[in-house]
Amino acid sequence: MACYPVLLSIPHGGDQIPPEVAEYVSLTEREMLADGDVFTREIYGIREKTAVVVDTPIARAFIDLNRAATDLPPGNPDGVIKSHTCHGVPVYRSDIWNDGQLVNNLIEKYYFSYHHQLQDQLERYQQRHLVLMLDCHSMEAVGPKIAPDSGVERPSICLGNRSGKSCDTAMTQHMAQSLRRAFELSADQITINKPFAGGYITRHYGNKPVPCLQIELNRGLYLDQTEQGDWDFRINASKIAEMREKFSFALELFFS
Repeated sequence: MACYPVLLSIPHGGDQIPPEVAEYVSLTEREMLADGDVFTREIYGIREKTAVVVDTPIARAFIDLNRAATDLPPGNPDGVIKSHTCHGVPVYRSDIWNDGQLVNNLIEKYYFSYHHQLQDQLERYQQRHLVLMLDCHSMEAVGPKIAPDSGVERPSICLGNRSGKSCDTAMTQHMAQSLRRAFELSADQITINKPFAGGYITRHYGNKPVPCLQIELNRGLYLDQTEQGDWDFRINASKIAEMREKFSFALELFFS
């Protein structure tokens, strides 16, 4: 079985609450899942075929690993540890920011442990024969109210390379073509750097030493909708398996 020389980072696929803050949380399960990249661990986490997979069980609503460690409320309510979700919903019943030790402990235990894993694997890139890092996400089908593209329909897949700074154009285009073929998409259904050019992980690790691409799958590809038009967060096993198989095929095409 092929083992592709790629490091997969899946920072937003968790669905667990850190026990340190469980008593303070005001989010419903639906609000928590809506803030994260639900089922991305299942879609992207093809450990049997890739050199390295780094992920977390902790939900994005509580620890956002795709932020700088200093990106905190009140400056950014949607920072590394949040006061509000990306949809503007309060995360906690009370103000935990008065407890600086708690905030520091959360960052140390969950945030830095994740980034230490990434750094360790990248330092061993020659041993692992790594040639690429993918930071793996999902995105809303339509830009939410807080987004710069609010109300705009999004593509099926978006690749971000920080305008060529984290991965060169040729490699990015090759990945786009591989995804387009694997997911059976038309050319206009895959975009580069629009609406997402790549977040903190892509910016921080890109070309240090291997290229890094952020990949965003439209949630409409694998989530059903309720009669009210909301996402149905119950797993559709056949769709998840289909997405996983197509992503695996895209890597096969890319590295062939």
